[in-house]
Amino acid sequence: MNNSFFARLLVGTSLTFFLVSCENSTDKTSEATADTTKEMAAPTVTTSNIDTMPQTILIVRHKVADYAKWKSSYDGHDTMRQAHGVHNYVIGRGVEDSNTIMVAVKVDDLAKAKAFAKDPSLKAAMQKGGVIGMPIIRTTTVVYSDVSPNMSDLRSMTFINVKDWGAWKTSFESYRQLRSDNGLTDRAYGYDTDDNKKVILVVAINDSAKANAFWNGDVIKQKRLESGTIGVPERFVYRVVQKY
Repeated sequence: MNNSFFARLLVGTSLTFFLVSCENSTDKTSEATADTTKEMAAPTVTTSNIDTMPQTILIVRHKVADYAKWKSSYDGHDTMRQAHGVHNYVIGRGVEDSNTIMVAVKVDDLAKAKAFAKDPSLKAAMQKGGVIGMPIIRTTTVVYSDVSPNMSDLRSMTFINVKDWGAWKTSFESYRQLRSDNGLTDRAYGYDTDDNKKVILVVAINDSAKANAFWNGDVIKQKRLESGTIGVPERFVYRVVQKY
């Protein structure tokens, strides 16, 4: 009887040890699985602020008698813009003359945008808003845009005639660091939708003193020659007053 008792006791003890061992093994396996899951977690994806997808932009520049009156008229004409697939983008005011306005709008369809620019209602809206003189209207294919949110609102829009778009672009991109060292950040650039030898460039001005010295210096003149620039670029310095 004693032998039977000890046999049952031994079997019970062995079974308990086996179950406890299995439980510990399961816990370790779960911990290992959890650690592996942590190691295999998806890496953080960094979103680029650089957009190289071609985008058609319509740019209008004109002088107004009174900004507030013009802005009220501009806002009231929004339904007409939307009907032509034209979407508000940026409004800027000249640094030298705050009544010189630059308006940039995104367009869905180039033909519609050109029709909109010639629409009598646009001319009427401009007259109502107190536009002085003949506005300058350009349609542009933008091929590079830096949409970083912390970019300076003080900007320069430059119109450049070049011998060859591709040669200019290659040369221009090669000295981006030089522009950065001189207080400028590339914001956007592209070309006239009807002539890619007419370049449009927008840069943010981080340091006005450095930027002006650079624009008037010999280094930039040499870079223009290397890139095939024709004549003297036309520059308009403005401050962004509204973004949509």
